Amino acid sequence: MRLIPWEEERLQIFAAAELARRRRGTGLLLNHPEAVALICDAMLEAARAGSGYSEVEAAGRAAVAPDEVLPGVRELLDEVRLEVLLGDGSRVIALVDPLDRGQPADPFGPGALVIGDAADVVVNDGREAIELEVTSTSRRRVRVSSHFPFHRLNRRLVFDREAARGFRLDVPAGAYVGWEPGETRTVRLVRLAGRQGARRIEPNGGDR
Repeated sequence: MRLIPWEEERLQIFAAAELARRRRGTGLLLNHPEAVALICDAMLEAARAGSGYSEVEAAGRAAVAPDEVLPGVRELLDEVRLEVLLGDGSRVIALVDPLDRGQPADPFGPGALVIGDAADVVVNDGREAIELEVTSTSRRRVRVSSHFPFHRLNRRLVFDREAARGFRLDVPAGAYVGWEPGETRTVRLVRLAGRQGARRIEPNGGDR
């Protein structure tokens, strides 16, 4: 028997779906791959029977009920895309949230974003800090990122570099502070964490 790649993939989906049906039949809740296999198998069978686009889509949505999957699968299974062969040719059918059935997703399920109160976030608490006045003599805007050693900044920013040695901006990681041409502003700096300084590596493997 000679099978084209499409037919080999169809048999793989069938085997996975058959295993999922067996497990569902014993009362086990389905995991993510098992639910996807059943949905795809139902859609391919509907297309093979000559159903149209909407009927194939409906077959996929009816293949698995929300209460037949493990907790969290509903949230993980946000979309199923499958290429099926219909009467008018090959089509890709996308099922968005195929386990919806009018049931709300778990707000604390996988991938959920829980936004807290920004006032509860304390940045650089207890770190040694200083304030410096910095003036820009550049003709262009200068931006300084959060963790750049402050004493090594663009020379067009004028400030007490010796006092800034070993410090960085007191802002959250990834944030930055900008200076417009000629602008002067006072910034708060915090002591850099970790081991500071660098070693010079000699060609013979030694250091200084």
